[in-house]
Amino acid sequence: MKALLIGSGGREHAIANALLKSPKLDRLFVAPGNPGTTAIAENVALNPKDHRAVIDFCRLHDIGLVVVGPEQPLVEGLVDALNEANILAFGPSRLAARLEGSKGFTKDLCRAANIPTADYARFDDEESALAYLGAKRAPIVLKADGLAAGKGVVVAQTDEEAAAALRALFAIGVGASVVIEEFLEGEEVSFFALCDGTRALPFSSAQDHKRVGEGDTGPNTGGMGAYSPARALTEALEAEVMARIVEPTLRAMQAMGAPYRGVLYAGLMLTKEGPKLIEYNCRFGDPEAQVILPRLEDDLLALMLACAQGALPALAPRFSSRAALTVVLAAEGYPGTPKTGTTIEGLEDAEALSDVVVTHAGTRRDGTRLVSAGGRVLNVTGLAGTVTQARARAYEAVDRIRWPEGFCRRDIGWREIAREGGEITQRSGGIA
Repeated sequence: MKALLIGSGGREHAIANALLKSPKLDRLFVAPGNPGTTAIAENVALNPKDHRAVIDFCRLHDIGLVVVGPEQPLVEGLVDALNEANILAFGPSRLAARLEGSKGFTKDLCRAANIPTADYARFDDEESALAYLGAKRAPIVLKADGLAAGKGVVVAQTDEEAAAALRALFAIGVGASVVIEEFLEGEEVSFFALCDGTRALPFSSAQDHKRVGEGDTGPNTGGMGAYSPARALTEALEAEVMARIVEPTLRAMQAMGAPYRGVLYAGLMLTKEGPKLIEYNCRFGDPEAQVILPRLEDDLLALMLACAQGALPALAPRFSSRAALTVVLAAEGYPGTPKTGTTIEGLEDAEALSDVVVTHAGTRRDGTRLVSAGGRVLNVTGLAGTVTQARARAYEAVDRIRWPEGFCRRDIGWREIAREGGEITQRSGGIA
């Protein structure tokens, strides 16, 4: 079978690595891909916004499955266009992708379906939202209703910060409204399920590190690192999440004529009252995919085909008992304006280590040079028996990369390492 993977980031590089393990796969195209996917697949210059061009390419090359990596093409209806052209695609329809495309939609669905989540209110105008804030007290959470590349969420610690963040979110103009939520206390984990429209199967867990700075300080980012599995989400808690959050969501989407197919990513807070939904994403997480997919022992392509065809198997996918931990290498200035075009060297030295995978997230080729081309630039993943060991492997590889203009957090996995009885040694500065 020939497959087309849409996307260009570290998530897509990780998906490509997993797809290539399938005996069903004959040829893999990635559009547009990156310098990392060039080495393992065939990059093609396709604009996912041009649905006709994607359809024509699929017909020309007899594509058996299209895998849509990022959220934007899903929200814009690429899967709908492909399905109308009788081309199988992994990912939700435009209406189903509202679970990520509109936080207000998801909160309203949770309220109607009695899904545990934070108390909230949503506003279309700044004046009413500010009045609501005046009756609340920080800490409080503010979210842009629409897509914001992982940066549309502010956890305000003071009333003044909350008011400033609210004005900033309305100024951005992302989506039609702003959602204001109660602040939930607990440990945050990412949980994934594969869905075929009527059924869902659990697909492992991870813990992301959103803040840019060590000790979980500074502004939110798209993610500075992750590890898997997130053992804080026990088997009993996972069963509760499936029964009280994921399965009611599937039933609600089916009832409104928008059955959900693809991967459903639930951001959860493990509170004293039990797991509560923070938000949904309608695709694999980034950088969570970089730690979950290397642990997968079943055929990812076969599972994605089953989702698209509405025929998931009876048993949940199998995962290695080993842990994986990934460190994001980011460009100086991120999450603000990143410094791009700087030279990166030493990847071969990092990849020479056993049980290390380097995925490209924001790179490009400038002649023979590999240079930075975004905020989050590389993901360095280590695999081992424990998170502590996987962390040591990942940072050993990081230290072989020569990129003075890059930086990373040095405390990825700190919660789980503490549970394992280990210690985190923090070290600030660039990557030598």
